[in-house]
Amino acid sequence: MTRGLEVSSSRFFASNSYREMLLTVSKRLEFSASRRLYSPGKTAEENVAVFGAESGARYGTGRNYVAFFVLSGAVDPANGMLVNISEIKRRAGEVLLANFDHKFLNEDHPAFREQPPTAENVARSLFLETASRFGDLGAELVACHLQETPERSATYYASGMVEGNHWLAFSAARQTMSPHLSAQENKEHFGIAASPHGHGHHYRARLTFRGANSQPAELLVPQRELSAVIASLRAELDHKNLNREVGGLTNRPMTTESLAQYVHERVTAELPLDRVRLHEREDFFAEYWTNGERYLGLRESFCAAHRLHAGELSVEENTSLYGKCNNPKGHGHRYLTEATITGRYDERSGTLYDFRQFQEGVGEALQPWQDRHLDLETEEFLTQPSTGENIVRVLWPKFDRRLDHQLTRFRLWETPNNRFTLRLTSK
Repeated sequence: MTRGLEVSSSRFFASNSYREMLLTVSKRLEFSASRRLYSPGKTAEENVAVFGAESGARYGTGRNYVAFFVLSGAVDPANGMLVNISEIKRRAGEVLLANFDHKFLNEDHPAFREQPPTAENVARSLFLETASRFGDLGAELVACHLQETPERSATYYASGMVEGNHWLAFSAARQTMSPHLSAQENKEHFGIAASPHGHGHHYRARLTFRGANSQPAELLVPQRELSAVIASLRAELDHKNLNREVGGLTNRPMTTESLAQYVHERVTAELPLDRVRLHEREDFFAEYWTNGERYLGLRESFCAAHRLHAGELSVEENTSLYGKCNNPKGHGHRYLTEATITGRYDERSGTLYDFRQFQEGVGEALQPWQDRHLDLETEEFLTQPSTGENIVRVLWPKFDRRLDHQLTRFRLWETPNNRFTLRLTSK
């Protein structure tokens, strides 16, 4: 799961053998702006077809944007940090304040006088205007992710590739089962979810399109075509019993993994979709990619106290480096983890991994740290700072071992604004 992050990876020891890993640190910042999606070389009808009805907003329409700046590099063993997140905030924040925040992008930002300020184009400009600001920190900006609305986001990568995301939501009932298993096998495999009376979910599907973005002009897919596909899918799936009312799902396993593939098939019949992420619940998702790869993700939180402090540094150096996080009495977080696994898809059951086993493995990995002071009550941080970078590197083998060595990406949110990610780049 490293598409677009074509940068050198660090080596990380796990399970008594090293694997190529990529560690990234992400900082979340917000800004507000107005913009108009419009191409002066097109007619009003053509603009509506490409950008949607908001192309008619002559004086612009507004968005509360959320930007994520993603950096990679080597962790300093002395302080446990890849990069000081406060510096990301300061340096990227200066660009946002000067060039993007509270602007009418079409007229106040030179980049959007020649190209429409789509989510993809704004993400690209954010990357290009901030990339050079981190070189002296020993870190490299590898991506900028921009969330325009809960239904629309984009990511620009250092490689020049861009991804546009569009969300589809629907509510539906289902019986989790496979027609290729006996009734007893379904009950053993899926438990209460296999009840013939069914149960329901509010699904959210993220549709990701991908392409080159060296000098973009419009959207990766025209809005009119995309809206038609999404409307068709919603009409087919929303408020339906998936086992009984959706013909395309007949004789398929009714699992999240299988449903993600079906959504992918339906969209790719009309548009060049790269992948689908289907959230069955807020904390659980399945992904299906155009190349046939499959993934499952599960989120789980734990609460712990810690203090950022490096034994090799002086009192003054620790205070300067970590600030209030160096409080001698400590502080704490409700950490959120996300484990993403891959493996062999079982065509008969329609599953990539047993869901209950997934939950149990994640719970077992986190339980020893629940309601603990990481620096005072765990062995792992007696001799190294409990930074987010070090926490993900310590948790990786704990998760991987309990998930049959199928872990491919591990994320940790220390706060909603600070995220640390470790991903497998080769085996």
